[in-house]
Amino acid sequence: MNQTDHPIHSETPFRGIAPFLRMSIAGGDLQSVGQALLAKAGNNPDDANLWMNLSIAMQCMGQRDLGLSIQHQALALKRIYHIPATEQPARFRLLMLMIPGDLSANTPLECLLENGDIDLILYYITPGDPLALPIPEHDALIVAIGKVDDKRDIIESLSQTLSQWPRPIINAPQHILATERSVASTRLKDVPGVLIPPTLHVSRSALLGIEVGDNSLSELSDDIEFPIILRPVGSQAGRDLDRIALPAEILPYLAKVDEENFFLSRFVDYSGADGLFRKFRVTLIDGVAYACHMAVSSHWMVHYVNAGMYEDARKREEEAAFMTHFDDFVQRHRVALDAVHRRMGLDYFCIDCAESPDGRLQIFEADHVMVVHAMDPEDLFPYKQFHIQKIQQAFRDYLFRLTATKNEAKQ
Repeated sequence: MNQTDHPIHSETPFRGIAPFLRMSIAGGDLQSVGQALLAKAGNNPDDANLWMNLSIAMQCMGQRDLGLSIQHQALALKRIYHIPATEQPARFRLLMLMIPGDLSANTPLECLLENGDIDLILYYITPGDPLALPIPEHDALIVAIGKVDDKRDIIESLSQTLSQWPRPIINAPQHILATERSVASTRLKDVPGVLIPPTLHVSRSALLGIEVGDNSLSELSDDIEFPIILRPVGSQAGRDLDRIALPAEILPYLAKVDEENFFLSRFVDYSGADGLFRKFRVTLIDGVAYACHMAVSSHWMVHYVNAGMYEDARKREEEAAFMTHFDDFVQRHRVALDAVHRRMGLDYFCIDCAESPDGRLQIFEADHVMVVHAMDPEDLFPYKQFHIQKIQQAFRDYLFRLTATKNEAKQ
């Protein structure tokens, strides 16, 4: 099939991340699904959609390296994939510029826009010549590329190419660079009402120097002291993230993490009076904030899936109250949220944040590749569907406003 053909007629429909994530959240048998896809792929070596589905399934099972190898095989066959709207005819065609990588490498809009009237066209850019393939027809374009740590050349190339693009652009490439952790911490550090400790790039050798006393944290920054947070550059979802209380803990950390470059920042205790940690995910669409979720945990490293939200009804009640009264949260942090939106420059992104003990908006991360979805079981989370649907509708409305504004400008 030619790259410009409409991929909806492929032998195997491309499914994207959403159905596999939904199955994972529901505790489904992903292993059986992966085995079935693998057996089918063996008999259909030229079916790129099938290989890409298999890649996603393997990554959802934790087989990241195998999944990426399978993805490489799929992209050798085809670089443009299509997730058709469930409501046809589609009312909007959104072109997503993507890079090869794991599940955190690109904006997972298929999770947010499930069961709607928007066609998603996933265009995996070509190294050296990002838009080498013919561009499919589309109504707007979103730069979905994340993990910018080593992608600056690609971003700069896209900035030039898209500067005169005939369709509306969401998340212009020059603003994507702001999501890199050290850039974001610098850009947001003096925003009134925001707490975001500086994040520094450090090498393995520099960390070893701190461990043996050859150099110190104060030589890196006056604003950083122990305890610190370390994570490899490019890591997501808490992979190899750890809290280091003393220099002597650096060597044991490095012994289990085979990386050369790291992000280092100061640890800030954001626990409440009850000793629990509360982390919020807030989605911003065209500057307007929406509640995505809230997780409550006894551990400082809060992830929704392991915070006990599925097991503890009291935590869910607290999350429901947060989402119901989210306007109060926005009012408390309105100045900070407005400033964060302006300084990041992105049209669609999320922030993972908390409220610091002194009442500031404590930001852990701000980027456009966080997952927003409505897949949690309704019997446990009856309040969530309403709030996630607000985000879905807001994004959809934003798309239509973009095209309406573009058409008015032409007249």
